[in-house]
Amino acid sequence: MKKIRDVASRILSTRLGFVFTLLLCYWLKTMWAYHMDFNLDLENAYQVFLSVINPIPIGLLFIGIALYFKKTRSFYIAAWTVYTILNLLLIANSIYYREFSDFITVSAMLASSKTSAGLGDSALNLLRVWDLVYIIDYIILIALFATKKIKKDGRVFNKRASFAITALSSLLFSINLFLAEIDRPELLTRGFSNYYVVRALGLPSFTAYSGNQTYQAQKERNRATAGELTSIKDYVSQHYAQPNSKYYGIAKGKNVIVIHLESFQQFLIDYKLKVDDKEYEVTPFINSLYHSKSSIAFSNFFHQVKAGKTSDAETLMENSLFGLNSGSFMVNYGGDNTQFATPNILAQNGGYTSAVFHGNVGTFWNRNNAYKQWGYNYFFDSNYFSKQNKSNSFQYGLNDKYMFADSIKYLEHMQQPFYTKFITVSNHYPYTSLKEEASETGFPLAKTNDETINGYFSTANYLDAALKSFFDYLKAAGIYDNSIIVLYGDHYGISNTRNTSLAELLGKNSETWTEYDNAMLQRVPYIIHIPGYTEGFISQTYGGEVDSLPTLLHLLGIDTKNYVQLGQDLLSENNSQTVAFRTSGTFVTPEYTSYSGHLYYTSTGQEITNPDETTSEKIKKIKEATSKQLSISDSVQTGDLLRFDTSNGLKTVDTSKISYTHSLNALKKIEKEKGADSTSIYSQHNDQSTQDLFKSPSYLELHKETTTSQSSTSTSSSSSN
Repeated sequence: MKKIRDVASRILSTRLGFVFTLLLCYWLKTMWAYHMDFNLDLENAYQVFLSVINPIPIGLLFIGIALYFKKTRSFYIAAWTVYTILNLLLIANSIYYREFSDFITVSAMLASSKTSAGLGDSALNLLRVWDLVYIIDYIILIALFATKKIKKDGRVFNKRASFAITALSSLLFSINLFLAEIDRPELLTRGFSNYYVVRALGLPSFTAYSGNQTYQAQKERNRATAGELTSIKDYVSQHYAQPNSKYYGIAKGKNVIVIHLESFQQFLIDYKLKVDDKEYEVTPFINSLYHSKSSIAFSNFFHQVKAGKTSDAETLMENSLFGLNSGSFMVNYGGDNTQFATPNILAQNGGYTSAVFHGNVGTFWNRNNAYKQWGYNYFFDSNYFSKQNKSNSFQYGLNDKYMFADSIKYLEHMQQPFYTKFITVSNHYPYTSLKEEASETGFPLAKTNDETINGYFSTANYLDAALKSFFDYLKAAGIYDNSIIVLYGDHYGISNTRNTSLAELLGKNSETWTEYDNAMLQRVPYIIHIPGYTEGFISQTYGGEVDSLPTLLHLLGIDTKNYVQLGQDLLSENNSQTVAFRTSGTFVTPEYTSYSGHLYYTSTGQEITNPDETTSEKIKKIKEATSKQLSISDSVQTGDLLRFDTSNGLKTVDTSKISYTHSLNALKKIEKEKGADSTSIYSQHNDQSTQDLFKSPSYLELHKETTTSQSSTSTSSSSSN
């Protein structure tokens, strides 16, 4: 044993031995990440083999650079520096993946200053005890150097030998790339999936690949021309779904109030959590809206976001265009690109005043710049709300009941009709923000082996109660009847990596859980509540967030045929019912579901492993259609093509005239100038504030009240539209 230790010590005390030691440590930690933190969807032994070898070529190439340094100190500094950079990339991706189920792109890195604001200590919630694996080698190696078990090698490494190491690593990478192309031809040219690149070539290669994508995207924008818009308008015209006369204009002239339900999934609707043999209705108020005869609700409405998550959802809902395949559109392009978004359209088609209310910092997702391009007159961020503390907020902003209450003093001074969006945050990962509220809400935690899932239902219940209080305010203030309220879930709350732990609560078996189950959990609520309307129903029409804007505009009596919008009116008889996910080749239709490389019958969940010729032809056409929709969106978004659109009848937003500072003073000034013609809530109440009309939720009473109310409300039968 002593001889073995002596041999090991002598090897580690050489420069080449130290390089290979670091390479071995990096390989071991990468294997750990691949199998403990990432889901690379390894389908066969060949893909497993690729994942095993891919850290070696790049790791040796970069760590081996240290061998070119002659001075002893320079060699060890270079080796440790490169090794640390590789480790930081690995650790960052491991943590990032737990929340986003994706890998960090260069565009996300470049935009980190714009997206990190407001995150606070949220990253700490993503850490795991086993993350010590990523740093334990540092402790061991430093201890060995300190105790002289490993000594520094002062001998200069031969230049030819250094070049040989570089040549070897380059050869190994070429072999790795060749083997990867066998498994997935055109891996880098067609960009199938971030997963494919990582499992075939490794994280450093993926980072370089995404860096090239970012560079190419910038080039695309710079060389875009007005001529490209012509073919895009032809596509939009061909896919335009004309409005259904039964619904067109039924909400014309009404205030539009949009409620952004953070991380809220469709399965929460009508869900009852069973804890200790008792059942608890999670969202009784939202359930009542979903089933109301004054609501048009959709049971097969899917989010279509990728790494931009909430920002992607906002982009889709307000522009009928997709976010980016990599990174966030709002962050990378939102502050510069011309957009014809909802607030801009409504301002020019109905004289709407617009505002966003959000209890987080305005720089989060670059909202303070993107909203100006979208035409929002006002943005009330955390600067306008109560001072945040541990009892009323968490790292993502002010909890919902406080946000709604604090919004009143601004909302009441807005001129009607108004278009407003309220972004909730309490139902945001990690779903532990309501510890101070626990005794008040009286809602139990679920009992699974995953704390994230356990808290998800409680925070959703809190959101539900806060929302009911806001609706009560709208009624008390006298604006409920003249409003249309749109509620939507922005994206999944429970990521796919946790869904097997959720399975039992949904009556499923975790051992038989499939990608079809994951696909169906991408459904989110979409409820259009129109007070006074009595013919509401629950539609089974399949659609996604890209379809929201044309649906809403047609209800408001605004035709969309001249606008570059890629969605289709969900109430139109010509709707194709094809939902494209942001990942190419992934989609849902009433007949087929394609998700993570697996194909299923949508109605049954049965996997199709050997499709016949007819099915294959149908799938091919659907893939072509969804791929075309995504590519059209990318052309518009990355090329900033809407700057060339001069035939849609709309003026572009002059952002120089929009300021999000001193907004309350600006509203009051308009109110004063209009005098008796002012249409604000404040003016309608004889210049009296309505803030006292908002009553903080009484959770325990709410459970009783909404349960009784719902039992007496006739539930409409689901119908296909």
